[in-house]
Amino acid sequence: MWMGLGAILAGIAVMTGAFAAHGLDTQFVEQYAGKTKIVTGREIPLAEKFLRDFKTGAEYQMYHGLALLAVGLWSERRPSRAANFAGWCFLFGIILFSGSLYILTLTGVTKWGMVTPLGGVFFLIGWAALTVAARAKKKEG
Repeated sequence: MWMGLGAILAGIAVMTGAFAAHGLDTQFVEQYAGKTKIVTGREIPLAEKFLRDFKTGAEYQMYHGLALLAVGLWSERRPSRAANFAGWCFLFGIILFSGSLYILTLTGVTKWGMVTPLGGVFFLIGWAALTVAARAKKKEG
């Protein structure tokens, strides 16, 4: 299951990255014309910030789609609750982190930004769970 989901989500990450690189910039320039945001003490066009945020969502989706592939491979070799838990955490992290960035940037509804850190927490918990799975002694028999 994890390998299939990982492959699908990594493929979707390629599509979202291509979408960002080939046309989303133009859409954002039109959609957010004249709007700016203060980022690290300097004012930048909102279209520029949102394009970066959208690409960050695609990047993290790819990283964690690949992590799901690793969970799938690990689970075939040494199934464990910790590895399965890591898979669920990576999946929820993609949905919450990347999904909230996609929705936020496409709609301009910045309240979605409150969801993004929760997705990041799921990613961190997933990596911790995968560490636990990797460090567990192999059961004999």
